[in-house]
Amino acid sequence: MSEIREKIIGLQQYMQQNIIGQEELLQKLIITMLADGHALVEGAPGLAKTKAIKKLSDCIEGTFNRIQFTPDLLPSDITGSEIYVASTGYFEFRSGPIFANMVLADEINRAPAKVQSALLEAMAERQVSIGGKQYKLPRLFMVMATQNPIEHEGTYNLPEAQLDRFLMYIRIEQPDIGVERRILHLVRDEEMDALDNKKQENICAISMKDIFDARREAFSVQFSNSMEEYLVQLVMATRHPEKYDASLKNSLAYGASPRATIALDKCSKIHAWMAGRDYVTPEDIHAVVFDVLRHRIILSFEAQANGITADDVIARLLKLVPLP
Repeated sequence: MSEIREKIIGLQQYMQQNIIGQEELLQKLIITMLADGHALVEGAPGLAKTKAIKKLSDCIEGTFNRIQFTPDLLPSDITGSEIYVASTGYFEFRSGPIFANMVLADEINRAPAKVQSALLEAMAERQVSIGGKQYKLPRLFMVMATQNPIEHEGTYNLPEAQLDRFLMYIRIEQPDIGVERRILHLVRDEEMDALDNKKQENICAISMKDIFDARREAFSVQFSNSMEEYLVQLVMATRHPEKYDASLKNSLAYGASPRATIALDKCSKIHAWMAGRDYVTPEDIHAVVFDVLRHRIILSFEAQANGITADDVIARLLKLVPLP
């Protein structure tokens, strides 16, 4: 095990000790960070979405800002704005909370269209535009957004263009009874530590250099020709599903874009690297394919009316596209 990989695995294990029952979420947040992408996390309230993102930020030697999205939020509340300074007679740019290494966009679907547009530029271009000027964001920049699938009043659906900018769309479910007990015991211990003024020591500190070194190692993981062909065929199957099953043609309105191929390539490599391999297997692709594709394929009205989900279509394609 390389030294940098040992640090990343240590980060994952440290987070798993502090957040119970969300092992997949934690792993995929780390994959997103190493892939230089952004993550959208969807789940019911109380499933530690925000806590997981904050815990990851606590372990990174960088800046962190949280933005609570509301319907009355303005683009300048995120990006910052130019303010007139009377003492100098000039306008000065005051940066907003988007200027951080790690940004938590909490309940992102509560923001109106103009705010979504400002956030889209930041995510896609790694810059914001104010008064005709462009201001670059940090080299390490990751947006981790959450949304609640239960409440719909006062929310705005994210546009497809912005959904596509998220490397991963991660869905989490309620824990089982065993995990629920472990969560209860952990919270009791944390509350007692707080009453006793005991601070949990953060034994896991990852520098920006560590992250960039880890990216370099992970991106060097090899794809065989057969595995590369399998990856491409999976994405192509979302565009031409009739080649595998004629009934799927009526379920999909649009297939995944080339950005999905690039995302699947990156995430598969990082998953393999974290597993200690220098080559990608089908298991690596399958481990991330749902999170990479579920927000990049658009179902037909017929499929939605029949209760078919994007995950159902992806699962069907995984059975139909032959393994290498």
